[in-house]
Amino acid sequence: MNTTTVGTIPRAQYIKEVGLISAGHALTHWYPATFYLLLPLIGKELGLTYTEIGFILTVQHVVGAIANLPGGMVVDACGKKGYLLVLSLIWIGVPYAVMSVTNTYGVLLVCMALVGIGNNIWHPAAIPTLAYRYPQRKGFVLSLHGMGGNLGEALAPLVIGALLTWYSWRTVVVLNVVPGIVMAALILVMLGAFSVAKAGDADDINARAAAPWSARKYFSDLVSLLHNKELMLVSVSAMFRTLTQVGLLTFLPLFLAYELGYNPFSVGVCMAVLQIAGFAASPVAGHLSDKWGRRRVVMSSMLLTGVTILGMVLAGNSIWFVVFVALVGSFLYAMRSVLQAWAVESTPKHLAGTGVGVQFGITAIGGGIAPSLFGMIADAHGLQAAFYGLAVTIVLGNLLVLFVPGGGKK
Repeated sequence: MNTTTVGTIPRAQYIKEVGLISAGHALTHWYPATFYLLLPLIGKELGLTYTEIGFILTVQHVVGAIANLPGGMVVDACGKKGYLLVLSLIWIGVPYAVMSVTNTYGVLLVCMALVGIGNNIWHPAAIPTLAYRYPQRKGFVLSLHGMGGNLGEALAPLVIGALLTWYSWRTVVVLNVVPGIVMAALILVMLGAFSVAKAGDADDINARAAAPWSARKYFSDLVSLLHNKELMLVSVSAMFRTLTQVGLLTFLPLFLAYELGYNPFSVGVCMAVLQIAGFAASPVAGHLSDKWGRRRVVMSSMLLTGVTILGMVLAGNSIWFVVFVALVGSFLYAMRSVLQAWAVESTPKHLAGTGVGVQFGITAIGGGIAPSLFGMIADAHGLQAAFYGLAVTIVLGNLLVLFVPGGGKK
């Protein structure tokens, strides 16, 4: 076995590409993770109900769902992946800074809409690029990319929770723009516009059969993509996973702060535990899915997520609550990259960006439904009822996997 290369790519280049893109992915998740921690503070300052708090996240995900298809189209047509990744980081960070100077609920919603657009430029650019650069290790490489997201979501609550003991949430939001700017600069300088997927490479994801790109052919291909049963069922299953994840990330901090009386730093620790467990489980799930198939890993993870969410709620204010939080994180996040790899495998190569855009557009619908739906449940029946609903949704996603054609093999 050649230990100096990964496939045909020099190992040093592999480490740089996967490392930097995964680190950039961490920042795209750092910002939302920060906002989840700030929600209880913003909700109290502005006097918002659970439904109004949930609607803030609904706006982000609904706009993201709408932006995914054109985002995927731009990625497939443009090919300048480095520039797109840099644009995404900047587009995500700046609206959070604007939030620091507003007292208006409407402006808050506009900022979250902009975040929804920026966040959904990243995935259609990054995921197909990594998948086709390293086709034999697709599940594992995408799990490393997923680990970057988990790392960002794990570190953000700890760092922001600590900062909130000294500074107001408005000051923290301004300081929070700096990491994104630094990472955008690193990606621009070290990867550039073309070095992630060079024109002319054998596995260049922008390669066309013979004819140049045209809008008519693209939309014809898009229609066929929407009739792809495997892609659509995998995407809808992923939607239920995202619905559960967003609902959990929205209401777990509120439950900890309002029901259990945790301070911001303690809330941050619990949220970090959720992500650290997911960080650890992600590469294991990616490797196992490359070896045993996507379906088996996804179904096991979804079933165990539902069980552990129920255990978390029933544990109450005890050490077992934190244990179940960790278990939820490991199972919930383990399947994310596996579902992404499955979607890429279900998509024609020249439509890879659009295929990811379709999947993330559908999953964003779930993310948009969750905060408002479970916010209304929480207002009507209490926060615990919302968590019971989350357990049900992940089981529904599991049932859909049974109907996906093929075995979900590598």
